[in-house]
Amino acid sequence: MVQRMVLALFLTVLTSVCVHADTLRMAVTTSFHNSGLSDVLLPLAEAEIGLTVELVVVGTGQALRLGRAGDVDAILVHSKAAEIEFVEQGFGTHRREIMYNDFVIVGPSSDPAQVAASSDVVGALSAIRNAEAIFVSRGDDSGTHRRELALWNRTDDGIPTEAWYRPVGAGMGAALNVAVGMDAYVLSDRASWLNFGRKDGLAVLFEGDPTLFNQYGYLPVSAARHPHVKAQSAQAFEDWLTSPSTQATIGSYEIDGQTLFVPNAKQ
Repeated sequence: MVQRMVLALFLTVLTSVCVHADTLRMAVTTSFHNSGLSDVLLPLAEAEIGLTVELVVVGTGQALRLGRAGDVDAILVHSKAAEIEFVEQGFGTHRREIMYNDFVIVGPSSDPAQVAASSDVVGALSAIRNAEAIFVSRGDDSGTHRRELALWNRTDDGIPTEAWYRPVGAGMGAALNVAVGMDAYVLSDRASWLNFGRKDGLAVLFEGDPTLFNQYGYLPVSAARHPHVKAQSAQAFEDWLTSPSTQATIGSYEIDGQTLFVPNAKQ
């Protein structure tokens, strides 16, 4: 009887350890991490499905390179064309849309370039160029940086090369800090801006253009390409992330009464 009780206790402890020992290594964008949403979601994932998610916080370009090398099990990024290419080349099994928000142009409250008067994003960037106002670019091959370059390419003169254009090669939080220090304009995802603590003198000056739509996609890394990746854990996390309850949690995440993300995973 005692032996059976000891064995039962051992199996219970072993099961508990096994459930909570699994770790998913996931590359995510700095904008997702800066939003603070990961601080809400990851403890829930561990509590509800026994999965510890270890984040590798990098720009989208670097996240995709980590996936190609098999250095992570899954990716959560926001550069649709690059994500589709990643899957088509066999590095990811599929792409699943999770949530979206938008980009905004932030700048000095005095708005020396009169960006706020623009009717579209091309006009806003052209106004910055015409005023030769300082513009801080992330310059880090992130999803935000790629979108910014695509937007500049829609203007008559393309991507700036003048001295007022300042690539910093850093994440969103660092770029916003530089913009504060230089009293400069910068393209930011809305979530990072809302969660940014040092807004001194800066404000959202342009928003709402359809081209500023910002979709986030989840991509499990292919176990056919990299057999060591944790495909089952990646699928378990995807199932949890796209479940109605988790999608509701994403949609209810707010800062100062403003929603940061809109969930849109298809069931």
